[in-house]
Amino acid sequence: MTAGALPINWGYGEVMAYATLLNEGHPIRITGQDVGRGTFSHRHAVLHNQKDGAHHIALEHIAENQPKFEIYDSLLSEEAVMAFEYGYSTTAPNGLVVWEAQFGDFANGAQVVIDQFLTSGEHKWGRLCGLTLLLPHGYEGQGPEHSSARLERFLQLSAEHNIQVCVPTTPSQVFHMLRRQVKRPLRKPLVAITPKSLLRHKEATSELDDLTSGTFKTVLPEKEPSDPKKVTRLILCSGKVYFDLLERKKADERDDVAIVRIEQLYPFPGDDLDELLSQHSKLKHVVWCQEEPMNQGAWYCSQHHMRNALHRHNPKLYLQYAGRDASAAPACGHMSVHIEEQKKLVNDAFEI
Repeated sequence: MTAGALPINWGYGEVMAYATLLNEGHPIRITGQDVGRGTFSHRHAVLHNQKDGAHHIALEHIAENQPKFEIYDSLLSEEAVMAFEYGYSTTAPNGLVVWEAQFGDFANGAQVVIDQFLTSGEHKWGRLCGLTLLLPHGYEGQGPEHSSARLERFLQLSAEHNIQVCVPTTPSQVFHMLRRQVKRPLRKPLVAITPKSLLRHKEATSELDDLTSGTFKTVLPEKEPSDPKKVTRLILCSGKVYFDLLERKKADERDDVAIVRIEQLYPFPGDDLDELLSQHSKLKHVVWCQEEPMNQGAWYCSQHHMRNALHRHNPKLYLQYAGRDASAAPACGHMSVHIEEQKKLVNDAFEI
């Protein structure tokens, strides 16, 4: 990938963020149930010798006298481990401290830590914390226990700029997001809704130049967007569903449609969305599309931000919803039903 023989994927972007931070003098600590390899075998941070059981961690050998790189596969006690890492992060402001859920749903077990410490510790006690949560999230038909990182809970807890909630969709975005967490003079917890299938998606790639230049973008248009003068329908979304929408747009050759990703849901990037909207003077339809049920995901907690931006752009524009119907569970348990639901929400985004 570095030589250009292959496009850069998610694992490369993530590990290169750690490597560059270590090279610049920042210690890194990662814990979680399967962080050595990554639950979906994308990270490869720890290599194991099958013959003698020895292991090698390349990130411990970036440079002489480099800071520590610590990575631990932890026990299945999300509450205990996240609580420890929260405390560790409050005392290590110069480093990157990461807790990763095996699946985003598993953060449920640490909800008391999220409520009482992560999102409100600064407000209650003046305790600054830069802990990063990596929560794999994605609707791939794996059922209600392996689909949702419960994005809506974090957004409901968001106020007074207490945390950051990001949904990066490209390797360069995760690279810049992780580096931003350490390099800027700001200590806020970062909740990163990370992908599963996008780890190796043919469209979810970056070029080396995307890593060596630029910054994290809170609002991201298509790589090859339609001519704004032709666009009458704008689809706003976050996460994996973007690639389903993009595939549909290409198949139907819809040059009247623009698809925009909101890569940071909190603090909501109103100014960046305003700037993008200003490029589209002929909009007639604006849709928010999500994979989660209507009572979950970003719809209830973020729609007012999007409506405000639309009102500033054109008071006559109305924000519509395309997604799953409200549900008591995060996802259905049958693949066939999942596929039909997915087809419908993508179709609704283009037709309602």
